Amino acid sequence: MAFLRQTFLTLIVLGATVVAWAWFVPSSHPYLEKVGLSGLLGLEAEGAVEAPQERRGGGGATRVTARPVETRAIDNRIEAIGDGAALRAVDLRSEVAGTVREVAVAPGSQVKAGQLIVQLDDDVQQLELQRSQLMLEKARTDRERLDRLADRGAVTSVQSQEAELALRTAELTFADAEVELERRSIRAPFDGWIGLLEVEEGDRLSAQDVLAVLADRSSILIDFRVPERAIADLKTGLPFEARPLALPGRVLTGEIVAIDNVVERNSRTLKVQGRLANADDVLRTGMAFSVALSIPGEVLPAVDPLALQWSAEGSFVWLVREGKAARVPVAIRQRNADAILVAGELSEDEMVVTEGVQSLRPGAEVEVVEGAAVADAVAPPATSVGQ
Repeated sequence: MAFLRQTFLTLIVLGATVVAWAWFVPSSHPYLEKVGLSGLLGLEAEGAVEAPQERRGGGGATRVTARPVETRAIDNRIEAIGDGAALRAVDLRSEVAGTVREVAVAPGSQVKAGQLIVQLDDDVQQLELQRSQLMLEKARTDRERLDRLADRGAVTSVQSQEAELALRTAELTFADAEVELERRSIRAPFDGWIGLLEVEEGDRLSAQDVLAVLADRSSILIDFRVPERAIADLKTGLPFEARPLALPGRVLTGEIVAIDNVVERNSRTLKVQGRLANADDVLRTGMAFSVALSIPGEVLPAVDPLALQWSAEGSFVWLVREGKAARVPVAIRQRNADAILVAGELSEDEMVVTEGVQSLRPGAEVEVVEGAAVADAVAPPATSVGQ
């Protein structure tokens, strides 16, 4: 009984294997037909299956889809991280020592050129200015009196020279007093925004103490580096894109305003400075930016990615020339999402085949049709294995 059971199971496994072979491997049909099992398994005779239609329409021209060759410039895209800085920024310092009498602006406020920021105690300088003004007025009066006497011949040349010297000295003393007085008033050198103030009324300042930072951030300068291979194509005015890392999704457009003249030896890069408009005042000094710079390069033919084919000799495309297929070798220079830039004997507006390339041969006649028509022409007919 055990032997019969084992034999029966073996036959079942063999039968299932044959059925699976016949179902999933169409090339097995001729062998099964020779041994007389095709009819038993319900397979149609080899000649009963309708032959696929000729995709050439009975020996006519091969139906293909083609698109004209375009020309594009190679896009040398350079990406870098840059640091932002205000268009102008200075540390406001006191040129002289003194006590703060008045802080005339609020921290973070916008100021105009010449506007008072901090006033130091200037009582002594005011008195010195008044004294020098009196001396100047006296020197002018003495000079005028001597000039009147000189007309009568009552003044020697020595006296006239001494009066002139006294007048010039008084003028210089008065000008010096004006400068000393002005140094007690710290003013904005240009329009901008004042930062956090480091002083308060009553503070005692030493010469060169920093009071605040004044920044003109109407525009932001970005310093970044590019590879030395791009030096020949760099020029001022070239546009670039900048994305503030602190403002995701925001893309700004600027232009290059300065190019350094020294290549950094270790990184083999060149420092470049760009400028961004900051009309809405959202950018600040010290912010980081992702910079993308596109440098136009050589103009080359651009073909559809579907048109590119490969062989043992390398890459090539099929062109339609005078109604016939022409195989043209090409070298890939740049891959883009919608096109491939190549170097080869292609001219702009020539038709390059994008669909139906499988059956092409050099010199074969071709017919350019729409893509759907090509799909219908090359689609293999459905075949059934049997019920």
